Amino acid sequence: MLKEYLSTYQVSKILGISRIAVFKKIQKGYLKAEKVGRSYIIKTDILKEYVLKEKEKKENKILEKKAIIDKVVNKVVEEYGETLRLLSQ
Repeated sequence: MLKEYLSTYQVSKILGISRIAVFKKIQKGYLKAEKVGRSYIIKTDILKEYVLKEKEKKENKILEKKAIIDKVVNKVVEEYGETLRLLSQ
């Protein structure tokens, strides 16, 4: 059974980043947390949402880069297709 709340230490281990990076994400508002005394705790559901959003952002960046590469490759083939064909022989 998952805990309802996680410490910044636990979140840092899950995300594979330092506790300082977790604090920065909290301070910048990227990761919602609740302050308890001098510490922060993060709801498990909030962390799941954050991870899914980050995964989606990463996938979108990959798709954008792929689109740029495809565009450049198509332009090269269009402009130099005959030369490339002759060089391959």
